[in-house]
Amino acid sequence: MELVCPHCAAVNRVPSERLGDQPKCGKYGAEVLPARPVELTAASFDKFIARNELPVLVDFWAPWCGPCKMMAPVFAQMAGDYVGRIRFAKVDTEAEQVLAGRFGIRSIPTLALFKQGREVDRVAGALPAQQLAAWLARH
Repeated sequence: MELVCPHCAAVNRVPSERLGDQPKCGKYGAEVLPARPVELTAASFDKFIARNELPVLVDFWAPWCGPCKMMAPVFAQMAGDYVGRIRFAKVDTEAEQVLAGRFGIRSIPTLALFKQGREVDRVAGALPAQQLAAWLARH
């Protein structure tokens, strides 16, 4: 399975059965699957989405957004709960306005689920953990 290092963007090959063993990047040495969301920028977004074989859930958010702040701990907790099954990433729409425009983000937070480099679903608004888990289970 190919996984992109969140630190150096190197693509690492990890056997599926070793996803739970905290695999390290062959180039950078850091955890490839950290138990927290990965911050993405315009420079890292495309490679991270396209080259990860695991689904990637992206939280489009902004620092001034109240609902985003309320959802941040839920999103971080879910990232830890889903290690090895779904990659969790965040895009600061204030800093990455080009990405927000490219994906037509009109309200925040917006969660977009990507599989094999393509967006397969999205939901707008802050979700409690149970509702987010139920939404992910449908995919």
